[in-house]
Amino acid sequence: MKKLLLAFLISFVAAQTNAQRWISLFDGKTTNGWHSYGKTTVGEAWTVEEGAIVFDPAAKKAGKYGGDIVTNEGFNDFHLQLEWKIAKNGNSGIIFFVQDEPTKYKNTWHTGPEMQVLDNDGHADAKIISHRAGNLYDLIVGKEGVVKPYDQWNKVDIIFKKGKLDLILNDVNVVSTHVGDDGWKELVRRSKFAKGESPDFAKVLSGHIALQDHGDKVSYRNIRIQKL
Repeated sequence: MKKLLLAFLISFVAAQTNAQRWISLFDGKTTNGWHSYGKTTVGEAWTVEEGAIVFDPAAKKAGKYGGDIVTNEGFNDFHLQLEWKIAKNGNSGIIFFVQDEPTKYKNTWHTGPEMQVLDNDGHADAKIISHRAGNLYDLIVGKEGVVKPYDQWNKVDIIFKKGKLDLILNDVNVVSTHVGDDGWKELVRRSKFAKGESPDFAKVLSGHIALQDHGDKVSYRNIRIQKL
């Protein structure tokens, strides 16, 4: 009986400790802790609806600013977790290692790799095999058949520790790779990021998290991170 009680207490303490390690990046009510890239606040085309951060393309067309939104804080080794829901025919992305230097880099993706967010059945980008939902965009083709259709929530875990990167979609590890080694450099060399506008792409293996404004409606919720 004492052994069972001790095992329960150890398990309970471990669970509590793990819960305390999570840092919320979204309070479900405001965009506090974020800013549009190149700005000091979040553009008005990003709103909070029913506990989610939502990009509204209609608001952007009406003249409100959007842009990729970026965490105020940067991260080294981390475990990022969130859920996303894309509209029909929509496109977005989760970008990390972003260097928040808009005077030097025009876009977040000039420095940060991206886990693709996409309606695979409706958006033309899905015709490119390395541009489908869950992929490490334009670098590594992920496991197929995991993403849920548009207007359904998809769970994401992005884990980076000591050079190893894992992209997990709906509890399935869809991409696993090492960042910064010769194999990685060859992936980058063969990608669109080898072009002149992205000379520092993924060269700094720490930075900010960004959610992409690709002009289509997208929602993100339950955004949290652990520093590893």
